Amino acid sequence: MSRPVAVVTGASRGIGKQFCLDLAQQGFDVVATARSSDDSRGKLPGTIDETAALARRAGARSLAVALDVRDEEAVVKLADQVYDAFGRCDLVVNNAALAPPKAALDDSTKRWRLGVDVNINGPFYFVYYFAPRMAAAGGGRIVNISSGASQMPSFGRASYTTTKAALEAMTQSLGHDLASKRVAVNCIRLEVPVWTEGFAETLPPGVDLGFEDPVIMSDALLWFAKQPLEVTGQVLTIADLRARGAVRPFTPARGGASPS
Repeated sequence: MSRPVAVVTGASRGIGKQFCLDLAQQGFDVVATARSSDDSRGKLPGTIDETAALARRAGARSLAVALDVRDEEAVVKLADQVYDAFGRCDLVVNNAALAPPKAALDDSTKRWRLGVDVNINGPFYFVYYFAPRMAAAGGGRIVNISSGASQMPSFGRASYTTTKAALEAMTQSLGHDLASKRVAVNCIRLEVPVWTEGFAETLPPGVDLGFEDPVIMSDALLWFAKQPLEVTGQVLTIADLRARGAVRPFTPARGGASPS
């Protein structure tokens, strides 16, 4: 029997990269998607090609597909590519996100639309084009990645707070809509500081928030990946999952960089 297949967005670095590595080690083949590739590098370190290579070293078949989640046609093509290459998709992880650096009213309406497109429309496209194929094959799982900012009006970035709250509402609604089709839609709300290149870039020099290693997010993801398909429409925090024994205790970030 072929290995299960996971598609991970925002997979060039940080949490997405960690997801791909740990899924590969747990027996998944992996499709890593993001905008940063060896052919088109971003400002921060890391590419999907590097992530895919790590997954292969862990024993997985892997694909690196450069993709902007705002591009609906690109998501359609990705779904075709995944099913052509692997014949299945068992797990979609909507991890890609954008946190505009300014307060919403100090920023442009263009950047507001960008946040909506990346944080809400992108995940919806992945559900829209992958869930029917999952359902036709007997079921599958979609896990969305949210933030504690969804519950913090004082966070200071209304775009991020609004879109993450909307992502959680979408999780619950689509979880309900797809329950009869055996496609589980759930959400991890990350409410503790986890080290990523992007997060570290926003902090003033010398600030230490007690970052945790992104491996704790893999603990949470793998817990959802093992739950019955009847577990759907859930929005759970790291604290919730620790209380269930699904996530290891506080785990400091190792050396200021995600494991590789």
